[in-house]
Amino acid sequence: MRTLAAAGLLACLGLSAAEAASDPQAFDLVDRGRYLSILADCDGCHTGANGKPFAGGRPLETPFGTLLAPNITPDRATGIGAWSDDAFDRAVRSGIAPDGAHLYPAMPYPYYARMTREDVQAIRAYLNTVEPVPNAVTSNQLPFPFDIRASMAAWHALYFQPGAFKPVAGKPEAWNRGAYLVEGPGHCGVCHTPKTWLGGDKTSSPLKGGVLLGWFAPDLSADPRLGVGGWSAAELTTYLRTGHNQSAGASGPMAEVVSRSTSQMSDADLAAIASYLKDQPAAAQAAPAAIAASDPVMKQGGAIYHDQCMACHAPDGAGVTGMFPALKASPAVQQSDVTNLARVVLRGAQTVQTDRAPTGPAMPSFDWKLNDDQVAAVLTYVRNSWGNAAAAVDAGKIKSLRQGFAAHRDE
Repeated sequence: MRTLAAAGLLACLGLSAAEAASDPQAFDLVDRGRYLSILADCDGCHTGANGKPFAGGRPLETPFGTLLAPNITPDRATGIGAWSDDAFDRAVRSGIAPDGAHLYPAMPYPYYARMTREDVQAIRAYLNTVEPVPNAVTSNQLPFPFDIRASMAAWHALYFQPGAFKPVAGKPEAWNRGAYLVEGPGHCGVCHTPKTWLGGDKTSSPLKGGVLLGWFAPDLSADPRLGVGGWSAAELTTYLRTGHNQSAGASGPMAEVVSRSTSQMSDADLAAIASYLKDQPAAAQAAPAAIAASDPVMKQGGAIYHDQCMACHAPDGAGVTGMFPALKASPAVQQSDVTNLARVVLRGAQTVQTDRAPTGPAMPSFDWKLNDDQVAAVLTYVRNSWGNAAAAVDAGKIKSLRQGFAAHRDE
């Protein structure tokens, strides 16, 4: 029985018994590559609606138009099966296709550049074992002039910094591992670092949060009010492992990141990420003064909260751990950008389901029930109650966001 099982595994890996005997590390390399592909969330972009792993075709929305993720199965005609190891490494870590064309940074090569060649080749070894799927994908769907790949040479010159990650002397091993994961395969800054008008990272504000495609990726610095500084390392790793903690429930793009990537990471790697993030400097900004409870908008918002929100989020905004996020002392509530708050109130939200947190509670939609003034009032209330302090929400902003959400009902 064991012989048959081993033979089946060899067949799945594309190895003969003789090859496995001559290279006893082959299993380790493939398994390591599989894990690295999870760290890099390759499946998140490269598995399309047809469900074939890594066969491409998934639309990737960018501020400049739509790209389709390419096929990275070992199919020789339409995938990467005919690529050399050097060509694969150059594409992943330098953003250059085998024909010399520049890749678009929807493929996060500026982050993958921090990976070691050995890690990239392990991913290649794993991809060599997946099912080859014939699926020709024309990735470039961008409108003119963004469809001109040659223009990427200028972007590359402005925003690409080559070179693998180098451990920082004097920092603990776990911190350096976390830095490698966040800055490299995890490519957290793709969403959580604000962007220039050309779509490059604002390197002066790493991980300080940014808007991308109708969502706000929050501050990941150690800021106690806006970032993860108010979370313990255990709360941060719990969130990454399960998608939930006392203060937050992952929804939208982050739900996919948790489902496909962080929930499958080792405890040691999650602890390393927490170690690194908890050490990232906060922006030098003072918290605003809270709006007085006697303010008419606060009174209106408090009445709406009492009627519509209190049953789940509690009278004191404490929520229910693992079910309904706390609004009290919540970084998500106090961010300067209210896109996510408006989205979950107007459209509702489904939080992620994971093996360790299978419930995945949902927030109902209130866009049919609350007008712009009412949404602005209740958000202003929760942003300035129970010790929170943040700017009032403008009804005109809610109107604009509501129209934008309505125009993208398929998201």
